[in-house]
Formats: sequence, structure tokens, C-alpha cells
Amino acid sequence: MSASKPTPGSSLKITGGRLLDGHGSEAPNIALMIRNGRIAALGEAAEQAEADQTFDAHGCVIAPGFVDLYCNLREPGNGQKGNMASETRAAARGGFTTVCTSPETSPVNDSRAVTHLIREAAAISSAIRVLPVGAITRGLEGDMLSDMAGLIAAGCVAVGNGSRGVRNARVLRRCMAYAQTFGLTVMFRPENQSLAADGYAHDGLVTSRLGLLGIPEVAETASVMEMLLLAEETGVKLHLSQLSCGRSVEMIADARRRGIAVTADVAMHQLVFTQDALAGFDSRFHLRPPLRSETDRKALVAGVREGVIDAIVSQHLPHDSAAKQAPLPATEPGLSSIESVLSLGLGLVQGGELTLAELVRGLTSGPASVIGRTATIGSDEIADLCVFDPEAHWTPSRQTLISAGQHAPVLGRSLPGLVRLTLVDGQEAWVSETRL
Repeated sequence: MSASKPTPGSSLKITGGRLLDGHGSEAPNIALMIRNGRIAALGEAAEQAEADQTFDAHGCVIAPGFVDLYCNLREPGNGQKGNMASETRAAARGGFTTVCTSPETSPVNDSRAVTHLIREAAAISSAIRVLPVGAITRGLEGDMLSDMAGLIAAGCVAVGNGSRGVRNARVLRRCMAYAQTFGLTVMFRPENQSLAADGYAHDGLVTSRLGLLGIPEVAETASVMEMLLLAEETGVKLHLSQLSCGRSVEMIADARRRGIAVTADVAMHQLVFTQDALAGFDSRFHLRPPLRSETDRKALVAGVREGVIDAIVSQHLPHDSAAKQAPLPATEPGLSSIESVLSLGLGLVQGGELTLAELVRGLTSGPASVIGRTATIGSDEIADLCVFDPEAHWTPSRQTLISAGQHAPVLGRSLPGLVRLTLVDGQEAWVSETRL
């Protein structure tokens, strides 16, 4: 496999890969010609064309670049837990070409100035495309509405509350009504803060056995129901982010049947792990929302399979080592996950829970559609591509991870799926050092 970094104006031909476009189309042993940042030709025309460089993708899948609707890049911030350069390179290594960065920056992205700061930092040091999500309330405090129209004009693709709740239902209703007047998509992680209180694990058998403070499922489902009812009244485009409960999937399916404009996503770790991951007081799995039961996990997987859940997200949240080196209740929630999303998903494929096409859809066309974009492979389309070898293995470790966060969900274990090449606008964002 040979390729060096393409130069502007150069051409690159990818040969021999299996194409999966995220919309159900599939083609074995196909060639793609990329020129001037776009796909210039596919199939026989590409095979016969001359190119400055070639990339042998035999044994690999050629997919649209992955799109992440919820990612923390830690910039602006103090840099201790990561920065734009480190986290976007980690994303490129994971096959992501586009990430929506959470409004939970420091300072919070609740103004045009902060949005411009994020976009400028991305232009200077990002390996991939960064799309800001603006804060729906000032400071994400849930009290006063932000300048949503100004945030969108500055480049935000949606507005949301990050990982924080909006305690006051009256304010939540005003947020939705105001956003609807501008045709904005609102992204909420549903959580009733009064019911969640000081919990930090699923309220179930593991918390009872270990004496941990639990967060009941109703903390999520009560919030889902409230948001669905308010979305039905206001007509806003609602996106429910980072689901953890099977009951939430049922309510969203029912809402869609009633004509409510709602989409949803789930973090990959919610599809793979359960509350049992906390059995050894493993602080990596201190998450919000928490990992729940096996019944919930299977229901979430079914939601992806059936298309009720549109997107799979990384929920990437890098921390420094001190944030995870304390008794479990005192640690900070979050996983450094973006480099292992594909591998964990391929584990579900190998286990027969998802097909490869369903996994690719959840990482490409599904999330792209939520933010009004496309992720497809076709003539004259932008060349945002991920080429990965589903049979190759790699082992995440503190030495091999790129992210500043070293608390990945699976350390020291051989994982399937190695990203060989990530292209953004036809330019190399990541290429594996392993050559065939």
C-alpha cells in the first residue's frame, strides 16, 4: 500500500477496495479517482485514468468519512486535557472527517466571538473539518437564552446544552420556540437533573452490590417525554443526544409515528458495554449518562439497526490522568473514545448484532443528515473518505493512542479494524504507518 501526502492539485487513485456508501449501495473491487479535492471518477473510468499517486485498498472498505455529532476537542481551554491539534488528529486516526464540537468549551461557546475562536483554531491546527455547536443558553446555565441567530451566522451548525440539563421547563420551551423561528436544530442530552441528583452509575444490581449512588432510567425517560411533548407543540427540529435507555428508543419511535421531527444518537460505548464494566470500580467507565443494563444495551443496538437511532457518536471526552485517578465517586465522567469507535463497532458486526452496512450508516449518512449535510461517495462529491481494513488488528495503549486522554475503553486488547487512510477534501488527514 503506497501513498504519500497529496499536494494541492495532485491526483490520487484508490484501487481494489469494497465501497460502502452509507446509503445501502455496495460495490466490490472498485477504483476511485480523486482530483482537486473531489471524486473525479469511479469504476472503470477511474481504473483507466492516470494519477500522480495510487493507494492499494485491496482487503479494505472504502466508506464516506465518519461524522461525529458529539465530540469534545478541549479548545478553547487550558490545554491540559487536550487541544485542537491532538484531538482532531486522534479523530482522523479513527476515520472521522467531520466532528461537531460540544459547546462546553472554556469559555462556553455562547457568543459569536467564541465560535470564531473555535473556527480560527480549527483552520490553523485541525486535521479534519470542525463544526461548532453553540450553547442554547448563556454559559449553559439554563436560564437566559443565547444569541442563537448570531451563533448560526458565525458558523454553528446547531445549538444545544452539551452534557448539561435545562432545569426550568419554561426556559426549555422558550429555547425550542425561539430556535424554531430560525429553523434551527436543537441538540439535547435528556436528563432530569432532580432525578439524577448526585448519582454516577446506573441504578441497578451493580450499584446495590457496590454501594454506589445510582441514576435511575426515569431520569432520562422523563426528560425524553418532556422534550418530545415540547417539540410537538413548538414544531422545532429536535435531536436527542447520547441515549442510554431502551425505553427512550420506544418513545422516539412512537413520536415519529405521530409526526414529530425528532432524531437521535447513541454513544458507541453504550452499544458495547453495560453496568458490569463498573464492577471493578474502573473509573474509565464513570460516564454520564451511565452504562445501563444488558436489556438497555440490546434495545439501543436494535434502535440503530432499525434506524430509530440515526447516528452513533464517540462522546469523546479526554481527561488528564489526575481526573481518573481517584476513588470512583471523585473522578470525572467521560471516555477517550474517538480512536476506538470503529473497532468497537466492528466487534458488534462480528457478533452478528449489526451488519457492516448498518454500522457505516450510523457513522456516516445518519449523522450527516441530522445537520443537513451529506456523506456519500459519488462523482463530483467532496472526497471525504475513510479506508479501513476490517480484518487488521491494533492494540490501544498509552503508547499508541494519539489523544491526550489515555483512558480509552479497551486498553491492551487486540481490536479489529485499522484505518489505513483518512482523506478530508482529498487531502491526507491520516495514513497508517503499516504498509502492505
